[in-house]
Amino acid sequence: MLPFSPMLPNTRHVFAAVLAACASLAVSQTDRTGWTITADSSQPGNEAAKVLDGNTGTIWHTQWTPVNVPLPHNITIDMKKTYNVNGLTYLPRQDGNSNGNIGQHTIQLSLDATTWTTTATGTYLDDSSLKTTPWTTAQARYVRIIAQTEAGGRGPWTSAAEINVLSTPTYTKPSTSQGIWGATLDFPIVPAAAAILPKGKVLMWSSYKPTDFSGGSGSGTTNTAIYDPATGTVSRRTVTNTQHDMFCPGLSLDTTGRPFVTGGNDAAKLSIYDPNANSWIAGPNMQIQRGYQSSATLSDGRIFTIGGSWSGGEGNKNGEVWSPATNSWSLLSGCPVAPMLTADARGVYRSDNHGWLFGWKSGSVFQAGPSKAMNWYTTTGTGAQKPAGLRGTDPDAMNGNAIMYDAVNGKILTVGGAPNYQDNPATGNARIVTIGAPGTTASVAAIGSMANARAFHNSVVMPDGKVLVVGGESYPVPFSDNTAIMAPEIFNPATSSFSTANPIAVPRVYHSWALLLPDATIISGGGGLCGACNTNHPNAQIYSPAYLFNPDGSKASRPIINSVSATSVAVGGKITVSMNRAVKSFSLVRYGSGTHSVNTDQRRIPLTPTASGLSYTVTVPNDAGIALPGSWMLFALDLAGVPSVAKTILIRAS
Repeated sequence: MLPFSPMLPNTRHVFAAVLAACASLAVSQTDRTGWTITADSSQPGNEAAKVLDGNTGTIWHTQWTPVNVPLPHNITIDMKKTYNVNGLTYLPRQDGNSNGNIGQHTIQLSLDATTWTTTATGTYLDDSSLKTTPWTTAQARYVRIIAQTEAGGRGPWTSAAEINVLSTPTYTKPSTSQGIWGATLDFPIVPAAAAILPKGKVLMWSSYKPTDFSGGSGSGTTNTAIYDPATGTVSRRTVTNTQHDMFCPGLSLDTTGRPFVTGGNDAAKLSIYDPNANSWIAGPNMQIQRGYQSSATLSDGRIFTIGGSWSGGEGNKNGEVWSPATNSWSLLSGCPVAPMLTADARGVYRSDNHGWLFGWKSGSVFQAGPSKAMNWYTTTGTGAQKPAGLRGTDPDAMNGNAIMYDAVNGKILTVGGAPNYQDNPATGNARIVTIGAPGTTASVAAIGSMANARAFHNSVVMPDGKVLVVGGESYPVPFSDNTAIMAPEIFNPATSSFSTANPIAVPRVYHSWALLLPDATIISGGGGLCGACNTNHPNAQIYSPAYLFNPDGSKASRPIINSVSATSVAVGGKITVSMNRAVKSFSLVRYGSGTHSVNTDQRRIPLTPTASGLSYTVTVPNDAGIALPGSWMLFALDLAGVPSVAKTILIRAS
């Protein structure tokens, strides 16, 4: 245990916070007896050893007199022996002064103080709360924190009251055959929603507070952050100009790749993020106030939304559609929400939430769930609705997932969910739903269940058509990690079966998300957003699937797309791709967005090329309902199934 004493000031509440963080992450504090510490700079009286003294009233502070020592700063802990380490807690100073709070940072591990491995990067929130950075278990004797910025930009300082390392008794080296989880990414917000931007950055947001949503209705404020995989940096912004608290929204990417965010805490609002201008734009209010609704981009570029009784009143949250031509919303009286309601124990407040929507041919929308009844919606004129059949014997599956892994053949995988939103067992059910012409009955095939029942999980289609299912709970309860599933599963469409992947380091349940990145890895983040609770997860990890490794565990050599003939193409158009070596196939995967286990944007199109030497030509499907207009990632896969880094292709309706 830590050498805390009841006589030390301001200690008991911090000790309790550390215990809570450990309980949430299933890790333990490490006895710091005998540890030593060094730093690049210390002010006399505020030496580095203060972070190990168990006294939250003392601090380490870098030198400020007679001269300020410039950033970056570092502090290195020697634990004197090797531990199985899986996290770190950093307590900023508790004296009411924020000078030196760590902002952008890197955490590194070493067995010998010579060779270092990065285990976490990111940016901490500028406040005095305990910061917990978990990571995938690794062995280390030395732990080093490098502070690149001061969180508030107040000066070139770094400070800390206490630092501890978390550990576990056991360690098993992860096998690359099950994929590898990379360094933790720390964020200054708890991201409950995220979207991939056309150049591969990740836009995230929480609510009117960085770590809490409660009380945000009417605030007109959203805390956002952008993670740039190219530089590893995280930038934060508070958005007020759209007067929109964007917590619990409907979310889609429009035909130009802009995140299109509707409702939520401020239930009537529309906000659109312009990645080219790095700015938020206020759009027209919806006709119906909504929260927890879903939305889908249509084949003609309009955006459809339905449901959403979490905010803005309960019931009658029928469909409406936004037109880019008029920048206005129109109610669709022929698109009632009633046919897609679940039989939730809490009534319509929960039963019209989080629809599984797919924009499809001729401006239609297919609703695959979460209700056991599936439906078609058409959006021309005043709209229309037609049943598409039941999802086999699958019950209502609230907070489950639906993923279009093969858009050419209309193939949708549905996994997990629960009959009620919360407080009931989830299922491990899996179905393959196949759709064809709008208005026809969908075909449903039951396949073997997942190894774990899940709700609040997320699923991501990969370039090879496999699907990663990550996170979730076996007994869904909002803001609880009690039944979190730590081992992801991978669906293989060739065998219609699931296999287990290496476990995540952090529970990813309610308010988490997962998205495919252009380098063919997957980012999984968020969870919580409940204020002073112990289940806030202001972080993410990136998963490298097994296709990025050789059988011996080394990194696979990747094919390289040297050039493409066009970065913008109409449906039915051709793209010529120049490669550095021979490849077998190509695929297009639409950029994704995610919140509350819903991602209506992602879908995959397998492409069969014609080859001339190392020049390959692929043809985009000639239907905007399949090749939904917007930003897509074009991947090449070699003979071993190793994917390239993607080129971004904008697909146009015409």
